[in-house]
Amino acid sequence: MSTPLRLIVGLGNPGEQYARTRHNAGVWFVARFAEQLGAQFKNEKKFFGQVATVNYLQHEIRLLIPNTYMNESGKAVGAIAHFYKLKSEDILVAHDELDLPAGSIRFKQGGGLAGHNGLRDITRALGGSQSFNRLRIGVGHPGTKSDVIGHVLSSVSPTDEKLILRCIDEALALMPQAVEGEWEQAMNALNGFSAS
Repeated sequence: MSTPLRLIVGLGNPGEQYARTRHNAGVWFVARFAEQLGAQFKNEKKFFGQVATVNYLQHEIRLLIPNTYMNESGKAVGAIAHFYKLKSEDILVAHDELDLPAGSIRFKQGGGLAGHNGLRDITRALGGSQSFNRLRIGVGHPGTKSDVIGHVLSSVSPTDEKLILRCIDEALALMPQAVEGEWEQAMNALNGFSAS
C-alpha cells in the first residue's frame, strides 16, 4: 500500500563554508523544492532546524533542513518525527551518495546505510528503523577511503554542480509520484536517468 510523504529532509552541514560542498546536496534539493513551491523556512528551535510547511497535491508536508552537523541529523529528524507522530515510511531523506557518480540520482526505499553518518544517526533517532525513503544524489567517490572526508567537504566543481542540479531537477519533476507514495513508478523513472 502506498504511504504519502509527510516529511522531506535535506541533509548537510550548517554554515556558509559548507553551502557549496558535496555533503550539502540534500540541502540543495529541499531548498530548490521549497523555492519551486514559494515556501518560506522558519527556524524552529524545538526541531533543531529550518522548517517549511507546504500543501502539495492536497497533502500537508513539512520540509526540514537540520541546523545540526551531518552526523547529528537524527536530532532534528527524531524531534519532528516524534512531535508529529510520523512513521519512518512517511519520511524522505535527500542525501549525497558516494556510490553514485555526479550525474546519477536514485530513489530508494529503506535498505542499508552505506556508511553514511547522517543516515546512521537518523536510524538511531527512529528507534533503529531503516525503512525511511531516500533520494540518493550522486557526488562520486574520490577513489580511496582516506580521501572521502576531504571529498564530501570540498566545494563541488562547476561541471559536477551542473550535473547534480540537473539530477535534482529531474527528481523534482517526479515528486508528485514520490509524495503520493507511488515508489515503483518514481524509482523506475528516475533510475534510468543520467545527466552526463
